[in-house]
Amino acid sequence: MQVYKVGGAVRDRLLGLPVTDVDRVVVGASTEEMLAKGFRPVGADFPVFLDPKTGEEYALARTERKSGRGYGGFTFYASPEVTLEEDLIRRDLTINAMAEDDQLNLTDPYHGQRDLEARILRHVSPAFAEDPLRVLRVARFAARYAGLGFTVADETMDLMRQLSESGELQALTAERSWKEISRALMEDRPQVFIQVLRDCGALKELMPEVDALFGVPQPETHHPEIDTGLHTLSVLEQSSLHKQPLTVRWACLLHDLGKGLTPEEEWPRHIAHEHTGLKLIKAVNERFKAPKDCQELALLVGQYHTHGHRALELKASTLLELLQSFDVYRRPQRFEEFIAACEMDARGRKGLEQRSYPQADYLRGAAKAAREVAVQPLLEQGLKGPELGEALKRERLKALKAYKEAATA
Repeated sequence: MQVYKVGGAVRDRLLGLPVTDVDRVVVGASTEEMLAKGFRPVGADFPVFLDPKTGEEYALARTERKSGRGYGGFTFYASPEVTLEEDLIRRDLTINAMAEDDQLNLTDPYHGQRDLEARILRHVSPAFAEDPLRVLRVARFAARYAGLGFTVADETMDLMRQLSESGELQALTAERSWKEISRALMEDRPQVFIQVLRDCGALKELMPEVDALFGVPQPETHHPEIDTGLHTLSVLEQSSLHKQPLTVRWACLLHDLGKGLTPEEEWPRHIAHEHTGLKLIKAVNERFKAPKDCQELALLVGQYHTHGHRALELKASTLLELLQSFDVYRRPQRFEEFIAACEMDARGRKGLEQRSYPQADYLRGAAKAAREVAVQPLLEQGLKGPELGEALKRERLKALKAYKEAATA
């Protein structure tokens, strides 16, 4: 019985990066032996055990065979006869198919260290094409390591294209897809994830609404980059540079979907794209079963981001409606995330990445003015129910008018 660290722990140590997750493979052991040593079994698909003292995971070396469609369409075989090399060959990329023992002796049958040094993401074997989830995983690794100069090998891209064209991506569950998408959006260069998916044809299969934005022009006055797809990538890039949370990054990705529906004869203008895009944002949200906070913010940003840009021009009554839509009195954080998404949108334009965004502080000030309207005096007047609501609305409108007048004087 031999134990090896495998996958990301080995890869990141060799890259000189912090090692967070450690996967271990046990060679030469059976389920019965692991149980006899006190290990606790977990996982229904293949034999994984928890160390009774440390809680760390140990997986028996195994092979796999394609038996159906999608990520779950595999039959696994684990036994003491399965070698380390047989276990490693079923992995996705060569840089993830290395192992080391406790003395840091490296086992690298598929030249992962060579590809690490060459900064190449390359598949281990043709079996790569049996698992559609690997398209998303490779794009995610490309986003994570783009800053180190990593690119996807041409032959791996070819296999990713084959998978994208095969219809296998449609067999992925919403949960598995969202797990990869959400992790990729939180990488250092999330825009690379979207670009790689587009390059291999996966984006039009998974998010045709986003793919449709590429090649759609916008007015050069506001968008020097012109192309809506490129603008979306830039907004996503800004969201990462400014360390935005997942909710904001998801909203940044989907905020302009309505522009993909504009008839060509109306280009480069996109009248009412904020409203036409809502059904598309809703469809993408539901397709991947995005968390509720991500869904809500994406829809609100899609509908109101141009309000954010025109904040200083808005009438007090429109400003009040905007604040009411976000329920800023009970959910101030959501409005703060909306402001962040608007700022990323403004900065995600060629040559305008460093420009100031005074709308942000103006909107924060407006929210503060509305929130500071006291309810107690109205209650003391005996108001309640709808009457109280209307009176509160009038007082908030009065406060916003005063705020606007002072702020724009």
